[in-house]
Amino acid sequence: MNLDFSQIVPYIPFMLEGIWVTLKFVAVAILFGFILGTIISLFKISHKRVLRFIGDAYTSIFRGTPLILQLMLIYFAIPQLTGYDITPFISAILAFGLNSAAYVSEIIRAGIQAVDKGQTEAAQALGVPYRAMMKDIILPQAMKNILPALMNEFITLTKESALVSTIGYLDLMRRAQVVGSDIYRNFEPLLFVGLIYWLMVMGLTVVGRMVERRLRLSD
Repeated sequence: MNLDFSQIVPYIPFMLEGIWVTLKFVAVAILFGFILGTIISLFKISHKRVLRFIGDAYTSIFRGTPLILQLMLIYFAIPQLTGYDITPFISAILAFGLNSAAYVSEIIRAGIQAVDKGQTEAAQALGVPYRAMMKDIILPQAMKNILPALMNEFITLTKESALVSTIGYLDLMRRAQVVGSDIYRNFEPLLFVGLIYWLMVMGLTVVGRMVERRLRLSD
C-alpha cells in the first residue's frame, strides 16, 4: 500500500486546531437549535391553529430539503438579497441550528405527548398557569424520556458539520482537504481527520450515557 503518514506530521497541529473550530460552531448551533426546537414543539401542540400551522410548515421545509442546500442558500442568498456579507461561521450556525430545530421539535413534541395526561389535568385542576406547568412539570419529565434521541441528533449534527467545508469554513474536513492539496496525498489526512471525528462522536456518546445514568438514579 502506498501510504506515508510521516508526510502529514508537520500538518498535525494545523488539523488539530480544526477540533476547536468545529466544536465552536457545533456547540452554538446545538444550543440555538435546541431553544428554537423547543419553541416550535410548543407551537405544534398549541390549541391555536395558526401556531400549529407555523410549526408544521417549519418542520416540513427544513426536514424536506437537504441541509447542504440550506447552507448554500444562507451563505450565497443572504449577500445577494440583502447586500450583507455573511461569514461562513454565522452561515454554519444558522443553517445547522435551523435544520436541527426541525428535528429537535419533533423529538420534544413526542416527549411531551408521551407524558401521562394525568399530570396536565392535575396541574390544571390546581390552577397552575400553562407556562409554569410546561416549564416545571411537563418538560422536565419529557426530557428524561427523549434524552437518547436528543443525543443522537447532536451526534448526527457533529458528523454533518463536515458539510461546512463546502463554503470554505476551516473546520476539520476543510483542513484535511487543504493538507491533501498541499502534499498531493488525500488518504492520509482524511483518515487522520476521520479518526478525530470518531473520537469526538465516541466522547459525546459517553457523555450522553453518563447523563442518562444520572437521570435514572435521580428518579
